[in-house]
Amino acid sequence: MTIILTNDDGIDAPGIKALKQAVNGQSMIVAPTQQHSGCGHKVTTNRPLQLQSRSPQEYAVDGTPADCTRIALTHIANDVEWVLSGINAGGNLGIDVYISGTVAAVREAAIHGIPGIAISHWIKKPLVIDWEIATQWTARVLDKLRYHPLPAGSFWNVNLPHLEPGASEPEIILCEPSTDPLPVNYRVEQDLYYYHGEYAQRDRSPNTDVDVCFAGNIAVTQISL
Repeated sequence: MTIILTNDDGIDAPGIKALKQAVNGQSMIVAPTQQHSGCGHKVTTNRPLQLQSRSPQEYAVDGTPADCTRIALTHIANDVEWVLSGINAGGNLGIDVYISGTVAAVREAAIHGIPGIAISHWIKKPLVIDWEIATQWTARVLDKLRYHPLPAGSFWNVNLPHLEPGASEPEIILCEPSTDPLPVNYRVEQDLYYYHGEYAQRDRSPNTDVDVCFAGNIAVTQISL
C-alpha cells in the first residue's frame, strides 16, 4: 500500500520534505511544480497537465494540489492507502478549509474514497518555523490518526502551533472547526484595494481549532464532505 504526499507550497518546499521524514511507511511524492497557496479546490480541465518524473517515488505536476491527487490516484498508484498534504507553511484553521489548496488535496482524495490528512503549521510572527520540530510533531499526529476511526467521506485537518523555543510539548486535541469569519480589511488607494487582514487577530471561539492552536496545542478536526 502506498501513501501519497502532496502540498500547495510546491514540490521543492521544505514542508513536504519534513512530511516525508515524518511518514513511517512507503510514500510517494506527487506535488505541484509551483506554489498554489489559497487556490482552494481548483482543478485543471482546459489544458493538458505535464507530469515530470524526478524519480520512481517523486513526481512534479504543473497543476493544482487537487490535480496532483487526481493524477496520483488514476495514473501513478493503484494501491493508495492514504493521501497526506503539507506541511503547509501557514495555518489552515476553521473556514480556511474552503480556501486552502493543502486541504483541497485531501478533500479530493475523500471524494474518491481514500482517507487523507492535511497538515499545516500556523506562523506566529516574527517566529520562524523549525521544520525539525514540525517533523517530530507530525510523526506523533500520524501515529495517532492513522489508526483512529475515520468515517467514509471524511478527512482530518491538522494545525500545528507556533511555540517559543523551549516551550512544553503540545497536546494533540480533537476539536471542532471554527466557523468565525477571517478578518477582512482592505487599504484603499484610489481604485485599488489591498487586503491586509491580520490572521492572528481572527476570532477564536472557545474550544474550536483556532482557539486550540493559538493556545499552543495541535488542533485536529474531522471534516466531512
